[in-house]
Amino acid sequence: MRATTIHAPHDIRVEEVPDAVVRLPQDAVVRVLRACICGSDLWAYRGESAREPGQRIGHEFLGVVEETGSEVSSVSRGDLVVAPFVWSDGTCEYCREGLTTSCEHGGFWGAPGSDGGQGEAVRVPYADGTLVRLPAEAAQDDRLLTGLLALSDVLGTGHHAAVGAGVRPGTTVAVVGDGAVGLCGVLAARRLGAEQIIALGRHTARTDIARSFGATDVVAERGQAAVAAVRELTGGHGAHAVIEAVGTEQSMRTAVGITRDGGAIGYVGVPHGSGTGLDLGEMFNRNIALRGGVAPVRTYIPELLPDVLDGTVDPSPVFDLTVPLEDVPAGYAAMDDRSALKVLIKS
Repeated sequence: MRATTIHAPHDIRVEEVPDAVVRLPQDAVVRVLRACICGSDLWAYRGESAREPGQRIGHEFLGVVEETGSEVSSVSRGDLVVAPFVWSDGTCEYCREGLTTSCEHGGFWGAPGSDGGQGEAVRVPYADGTLVRLPAEAAQDDRLLTGLLALSDVLGTGHHAAVGAGVRPGTTVAVVGDGAVGLCGVLAARRLGAEQIIALGRHTARTDIARSFGATDVVAERGQAAVAAVRELTGGHGAHAVIEAVGTEQSMRTAVGITRDGGAIGYVGVPHGSGTGLDLGEMFNRNIALRGGVAPVRTYIPELLPDVLDGTVDPSPVFDLTVPLEDVPAGYAAMDDRSALKVLIKS
Protein backbone atom coordinates (compact mmCIF):
# COMPACT_ATOMS: atom_id res chain seq x y z
CA MET A 1 0.00 0.00 0.00
CA ARG A 2 1.00 3.65 -0.28
CA ALA A 3 1.63 5.87 2.72
CA THR A 4 3.32 9.13 3.61
CA THR A 5 6.78 8.99 5.15
CA ILE A 6 9.23 11.62 6.35
CA HIS A 7 12.95 11.24 5.68
CA ALA A 8 14.43 14.61 6.64
CA PRO A 9 13.28 18.21 7.07
CA HIS A 10 11.18 19.19 4.03
CA ASP A 11 11.52 15.64 2.66
CA ILE A 12 8.04 14.13 2.64
CA ARG A 13 7.39 11.18 0.34
CA VAL A 14 4.50 8.94 -0.63
CA GLU A 15 5.87 5.46 -1.16
CA GLU A 16 5.09 1.77 -0.98
CA VAL A 17 5.07 0.34 2.55
CA PRO A 18 3.91 -3.01 3.99
CA ASP A 19 0.15 -3.46 3.98
CA ALA A 20 -1.76 -2.71 7.15
CA VAL A 21 -2.81 -6.05 8.67
CA VAL A 22 -4.42 -7.36 11.84
CA ARG A 23 -1.64 -8.49 14.18
CA LEU A 24 -3.47 -8.86 17.48
CA PRO A 25 -7.03 -9.88 18.41
CA GLN A 26 -7.88 -6.28 19.44
CA ASP A 27 -6.82 -4.80 16.06
CA ALA A 28 -8.81 -3.51 13.14
CA VAL A 29 -7.70 -2.37 9.70
CA VAL A 30 -9.31 0.81 8.38
CA ARG A 31 -9.23 1.81 4.72
CA VAL A 32 -8.74 5.59 4.76
CA LEU A 33 -11.29 7.80 3.01
CA ARG A 34 -10.20 11.13 4.46
CA ALA A 35 -7.01 12.26 6.17
CA CYS A 36 -5.34 15.61 6.64
CA ILE A 37 -2.18 17.47 7.59
CA CYS A 38 -2.00 18.96 11.08
CA GLY A 39 -0.14 22.07 12.11
CA SER A 40 1.82 19.90 14.55
CA ASP A 41 3.04 17.79 11.61
CA LEU A 42 4.87 20.89 10.42
CA TRP A 43 7.27 20.77 13.38
CA ALA A 44 8.65 17.50 12.04
CA TYR A 45 8.54 18.86 8.49
CA ARG A 46 10.60 21.87 9.55
CA GLY A 47 13.05 19.77 11.54
CA GLU A 48 11.94 21.17 14.90
CA SER A 49 10.94 17.74 16.23
CA ALA A 50 12.95 14.61 15.57
CA ARG A 51 11.80 11.79 13.30
CA GLU A 52 13.50 8.64 12.07
CA PRO A 53 14.15 8.54 8.30
CA GLY A 54 11.25 6.74 6.69
CA GLN A 55 8.94 7.13 9.71
CA ARG A 56 5.22 7.34 9.00
CA ILE A 57 3.42 10.60 9.59
CA GLY A 58 -0.14 11.86 10.00
CA HIS A 59 -2.59 11.29 12.83
CA GLU A 60 -6.06 12.32 11.61
CA PHE A 61 -8.23 9.98 9.54
CA LEU A 62 -11.59 8.38 9.00
CA GLY A 63 -12.52 5.49 6.80
CA VAL A 64 -14.14 2.08 6.45
CA VAL A 65 -13.31 -0.99 8.51
CA GLU A 66 -11.88 -3.71 6.28
CA GLU A 67 -10.93 -6.36 8.83
CA THR A 68 -11.16 -6.92 12.58
CA GLY A 69 -9.40 -9.14 15.09
CA SER A 70 -11.24 -11.90 16.92
CA GLU A 71 -11.81 -9.83 20.09
CA VAL A 72 -13.20 -6.70 18.40
CA SER A 73 -16.92 -6.28 19.07
CA SER A 74 -17.82 -2.59 18.64
CA VAL A 75 -17.14 -2.28 14.89
CA SER A 76 -17.45 -4.63 11.96
CA ARG A 77 -16.29 -4.89 8.38
CA GLY A 78 -17.92 -2.15 6.31
CA ASP A 79 -18.51 0.30 9.18
CA LEU A 80 -17.67 3.97 8.64
CA VAL A 81 -15.48 5.09 11.54
CA VAL A 82 -13.41 8.01 12.78
CA ALA A 83 -10.21 7.60 14.81
CA PRO A 84 -8.92 10.10 17.39
CA PHE A 85 -5.27 11.04 17.05
CA VAL A 86 -4.26 8.70 19.89
CA TRP A 87 -5.32 5.08 20.18
CA SER A 88 -6.44 3.89 23.61
CA ASP A 89 -7.69 0.70 25.19
CA GLY A 90 -10.78 2.27 26.73
CA THR A 91 -10.46 0.22 29.92
CA CYS A 92 -7.40 1.38 31.88
CA GLU A 93 -7.69 3.75 34.83
CA TYR A 94 -6.85 6.82 32.77
CA CYS A 95 -9.37 5.92 30.05
CA ARG A 96 -12.08 5.40 32.66
CA GLU A 97 -11.29 8.89 33.95
CA GLY A 98 -11.58 10.30 30.43
CA LEU A 99 -7.86 11.00 29.95
CA THR A 100 -7.44 8.72 26.96
CA THR A 101 -4.22 10.44 25.88
CA SER A 102 -2.55 8.97 28.98
CA CYS A 103 -3.81 5.43 28.27
CA GLU A 104 -1.44 2.81 29.66
CA HIS A 105 -1.52 0.98 26.32
CA GLY A 106 -2.08 3.95 24.05
CA GLY A 107 0.04 5.57 21.38
CA PHE A 108 0.19 8.16 18.62
CA TRP A 109 -0.29 7.39 14.96
CA GLY A 110 3.00 7.70 13.12
CA ALA A 111 5.13 6.75 16.12
CA PRO A 112 7.95 4.33 15.22
CA GLY A 113 6.46 0.93 14.47
CA SER A 114 2.91 2.23 13.91
CA ASP A 115 0.99 3.30 10.83
CA GLY A 116 0.42 6.98 10.09
CA GLY A 117 -2.94 8.38 9.12
CA GLN A 118 -1.76 9.71 5.76
CA GLY A 119 -1.93 6.48 3.83
CA GLU A 120 -4.27 4.07 2.12
CA ALA A 121 -4.98 2.05 5.26
CA VAL A 122 -4.16 1.99 8.98
CA ARG A 123 -3.79 -0.82 11.48
CA VAL A 124 -5.72 0.32 14.57
CA PRO A 125 -4.68 -1.19 17.91
CA TYR A 126 -7.43 -1.52 20.55
CA ALA A 127 -10.16 -0.86 18.02
CA ASP A 128 -12.96 -1.13 20.59
CA GLY A 129 -11.45 1.63 22.73
CA THR A 130 -10.36 3.81 19.83
CA LEU A 131 -12.74 3.82 16.87
CA VAL A 132 -16.10 5.58 16.85
CA ARG A 133 -18.72 4.33 14.41
CA LEU A 134 -20.40 6.92 12.19
CA PRO A 135 -23.70 6.73 10.30
CA ALA A 136 -23.16 4.94 7.00
CA GLU A 137 -25.10 7.59 5.09
CA ALA A 138 -22.51 10.22 6.07
CA ALA A 139 -20.20 8.73 3.44
CA GLN A 140 -22.54 10.11 0.76
CA ASP A 141 -22.24 13.73 1.95
CA ASP A 142 -18.85 15.17 1.08
CA ARG A 143 -19.13 18.27 3.27
CA LEU A 144 -20.37 16.27 6.26
CA LEU A 145 -17.63 13.70 5.84
CA THR A 146 -15.06 16.48 5.87
CA GLY A 147 -16.61 17.98 9.00
CA LEU A 148 -16.57 14.59 10.71
CA LEU A 149 -12.85 14.30 10.01
CA ALA A 150 -12.32 17.29 12.32
CA LEU A 151 -13.48 15.07 15.21
CA SER A 152 -10.19 13.21 14.91
CA ASP A 153 -8.29 16.18 16.30
CA VAL A 154 -8.92 19.87 15.77
CA LEU A 155 -12.56 20.12 16.84
CA GLY A 156 -11.99 18.10 20.01
CA THR A 157 -8.78 19.99 20.70
CA GLY A 158 -10.51 23.35 20.39
CA HIS A 159 -13.23 22.04 22.69
CA HIS A 160 -10.63 20.85 25.21
CA ALA A 161 -9.14 24.34 25.31
CA ALA A 162 -12.56 25.92 25.80
CA VAL A 163 -13.40 23.52 28.61
CA GLY A 164 -10.02 24.12 30.25
CA ALA A 165 -10.54 27.86 30.04
CA GLY A 166 -13.92 27.57 31.71
CA VAL A 167 -16.04 28.88 28.85
CA ARG A 168 -19.66 29.12 29.94
CA PRO A 169 -22.77 31.06 28.90
CA GLY A 170 -22.32 34.82 29.04
CA THR A 171 -18.53 34.86 29.25
CA THR A 172 -16.01 36.79 27.21
CA VAL A 173 -13.55 34.53 25.39
CA ALA A 174 -10.33 35.42 23.56
CA VAL A 175 -8.66 33.00 21.16
CA VAL A 176 -4.93 33.30 20.52
CA GLY A 177 -4.10 31.68 17.19
CA ASP A 178 -5.87 31.64 13.83
CA GLY A 179 -4.94 28.10 12.79
CA ALA A 180 -7.44 25.26 12.53
CA VAL A 181 -7.37 24.57 16.28
CA GLY A 182 -7.87 28.22 17.17
CA LEU A 183 -10.77 28.47 14.74
CA CYS A 184 -12.32 25.35 16.23
CA GLY A 185 -11.82 27.02 19.61
CA VAL A 186 -14.06 29.81 18.34
CA LEU A 187 -16.66 27.18 17.35
CA ALA A 188 -16.36 25.55 20.75
CA ALA A 189 -16.76 28.87 22.58
CA ARG A 190 -19.90 29.68 20.62
CA ARG A 191 -21.29 26.19 21.26
CA LEU A 192 -20.69 26.61 25.01
CA GLY A 193 -22.57 29.91 25.08
CA ALA A 194 -19.89 32.62 25.14
CA GLU A 195 -21.32 36.12 24.71
CA GLN A 196 -18.24 37.84 23.29
CA ILE A 197 -15.56 35.98 21.32
CA ILE A 198 -12.40 37.85 20.35
CA ALA A 199 -10.25 36.17 17.70
CA LEU A 200 -6.59 37.18 17.54
CA GLY A 201 -5.21 36.74 14.03
CA ARG A 202 -3.64 38.63 11.17
CA HIS A 203 -4.76 36.66 8.12
CA THR A 204 -8.02 37.94 6.69
CA ALA A 205 -9.06 34.64 5.12
CA ARG A 206 -8.74 32.98 8.52
CA THR A 207 -10.36 35.72 10.55
CA ASP A 208 -13.24 35.70 8.08
CA ILE A 209 -13.76 32.04 9.01
CA ALA A 210 -13.51 33.01 12.67
CA ARG A 211 -16.32 35.53 12.20
CA SER A 212 -18.46 32.93 10.43
CA PHE A 213 -17.78 30.56 13.34
CA GLY A 214 -19.02 33.11 15.89
CA ALA A 215 -16.23 35.59 16.62
CA THR A 216 -17.69 38.98 17.53
CA ASP A 217 -14.38 40.86 17.30
CA VAL A 218 -11.00 40.44 15.59
CA VAL A 219 -7.66 41.74 16.86
CA ALA A 220 -4.85 41.79 14.30
CA GLU A 221 -2.15 43.23 16.56
CA ARG A 222 0.48 41.15 18.32
CA GLY A 223 2.32 41.36 21.62
CA GLN A 224 1.55 44.28 23.90
CA ALA A 225 -0.51 45.94 21.18
CA ALA A 226 -2.78 42.88 21.14
CA VAL A 227 -3.07 42.98 24.93
CA ALA A 228 -4.08 46.63 24.80
CA ALA A 229 -6.63 45.98 22.05
CA VAL A 230 -8.29 43.11 23.91
CA ARG A 231 -8.43 45.12 27.12
CA GLU A 232 -10.02 48.01 25.27
CA LEU A 233 -12.69 45.63 23.91
CA THR A 234 -13.38 44.31 27.41
CA GLY A 235 -13.67 47.52 29.39
CA GLY A 236 -10.07 47.24 30.57
CA HIS A 237 -10.58 43.91 32.33
CA GLY A 238 -9.57 41.22 29.81
CA ALA A 239 -11.32 37.96 28.92
CA HIS A 240 -12.82 35.52 31.39
CA ALA A 241 -11.53 32.63 29.30
CA VAL A 242 -8.53 32.56 26.95
CA ILE A 243 -7.78 29.79 24.45
CA GLU A 244 -4.07 29.50 23.61
CA ALA A 245 -3.70 27.54 20.37
CA VAL A 246 -0.17 28.39 19.20
CA GLY A 247 2.38 27.12 21.71
CA THR A 248 5.07 29.80 21.52
CA GLU A 249 6.51 31.99 24.27
CA GLN A 250 4.97 35.08 22.70
CA SER A 251 1.52 33.52 22.41
CA MET A 252 1.55 32.41 26.05
CA ARG A 253 2.65 35.86 27.21
CA THR A 254 -0.18 37.35 25.20
CA ALA A 255 -2.62 34.85 26.72
CA VAL A 256 -1.62 35.82 30.27
CA GLY A 257 -1.80 39.50 29.40
CA ILE A 258 -5.36 39.35 28.04
CA THR A 259 -6.82 37.15 30.79
CA ARG A 260 -9.12 38.83 33.27
CA ASP A 261 -8.15 38.60 36.94
CA GLY A 262 -9.72 35.37 38.21
CA GLY A 263 -9.94 34.00 34.66
CA ALA A 264 -8.38 30.94 33.08
CA ILE A 265 -6.26 29.94 30.12
CA GLY A 266 -6.95 26.72 28.22
CA TYR A 267 -3.76 25.85 26.39
CA VAL A 268 -3.55 23.32 23.56
CA GLY A 269 -0.85 24.77 21.32
CA VAL A 270 1.96 22.20 21.10
CA PRO A 271 4.81 23.91 23.02
CA HIS A 272 7.79 24.93 20.92
CA GLY A 273 10.28 27.76 21.15
CA SER A 274 12.65 29.10 23.76
CA GLY A 275 10.50 28.90 26.88
CA THR A 276 7.07 28.82 28.44
CA GLY A 277 6.46 32.55 28.60
CA LEU A 278 4.82 32.11 32.00
CA ASP A 279 5.20 34.67 34.75
CA LEU A 280 4.03 32.61 37.72
CA GLY A 281 4.17 35.62 40.01
CA GLU A 282 1.76 37.53 37.81
CA MET A 283 -0.53 34.53 37.49
CA PHE A 284 -0.48 34.04 41.26
CA ASN A 285 -1.21 37.68 42.03
CA ARG A 286 -4.05 37.84 39.51
CA ASN A 287 -5.56 34.42 40.30
CA ILE A 288 -5.17 33.15 36.73
CA ALA A 289 -5.69 29.41 36.25
CA LEU A 290 -3.92 27.36 33.58
CA ARG A 291 -5.44 24.12 32.29
CA GLY A 292 -5.07 22.11 29.11
CA GLY A 293 -2.56 19.91 27.37
CA VAL A 294 -2.97 17.05 24.92
CA ALA A 295 -6.69 16.82 24.20
CA PRO A 296 -8.38 13.49 25.07
CA VAL A 297 -10.33 13.68 21.83
CA ARG A 298 -11.75 10.16 22.11
CA THR A 299 -13.62 11.23 25.26
CA TYR A 300 -15.18 14.25 23.51
CA ILE A 301 -16.32 12.60 20.26
CA PRO A 302 -19.63 11.22 21.61
CA GLU A 303 -20.54 14.69 22.90
CA LEU A 304 -19.57 16.57 19.74
CA LEU A 305 -20.69 14.06 17.12
CA PRO A 306 -24.46 14.81 17.24
CA ASP A 307 -23.86 18.52 16.68
CA VAL A 308 -21.69 17.83 13.64
CA LEU A 309 -24.22 15.36 12.23
CA ASP A 310 -27.13 17.81 12.52
CA GLY A 311 -25.12 20.81 11.29
CA THR A 312 -25.19 22.76 14.55
CA VAL A 313 -21.39 22.72 14.36
CA ASP A 314 -19.69 22.67 10.96
CA PRO A 315 -15.88 22.74 11.12
CA SER A 316 -15.43 21.84 7.43
CA PRO A 317 -14.37 25.39 6.35
CA VAL A 318 -11.00 24.94 8.11
CA PHE A 319 -10.04 22.60 5.26
CA ASP A 320 -9.19 25.01 2.46
CA LEU A 321 -7.04 22.85 0.18
CA THR A 322 -7.73 19.30 -1.01
CA VAL A 323 -5.08 17.01 -2.47
CA PRO A 324 -4.92 13.34 -3.46
CA LEU A 325 -2.55 11.10 -1.54
CA GLU A 326 0.20 11.36 -4.15
CA ASP A 327 0.27 15.16 -3.74
CA VAL A 328 0.70 15.19 0.03
CA PRO A 329 4.25 16.64 -0.24
CA ALA A 330 2.78 19.67 -2.02
CA GLY A 331 0.20 19.93 0.75
CA TYR A 332 2.94 20.16 3.35
CA ALA A 333 4.66 22.89 1.36
CA ALA A 334 1.38 24.83 1.12
CA MET A 335 0.79 24.70 4.86
CA ASP A 336 4.42 25.55 5.57
CA ASP A 337 4.27 28.75 3.51
CA ARG A 338 0.79 29.52 4.92
CA SER A 339 -0.90 29.49 1.54
CA ALA A 340 -3.16 26.78 3.01
CA LEU A 341 -4.82 26.69 6.41
CA LYS A 342 -5.40 22.95 6.66
CA VAL A 343 -4.97 20.37 3.90
CA LEU A 344 -7.55 17.65 3.32
CA ILE A 345 -6.32 14.39 1.79
CA LYS A 346 -8.74 12.32 -0.24
CA SER A 347 -7.72 8.75 -0.91
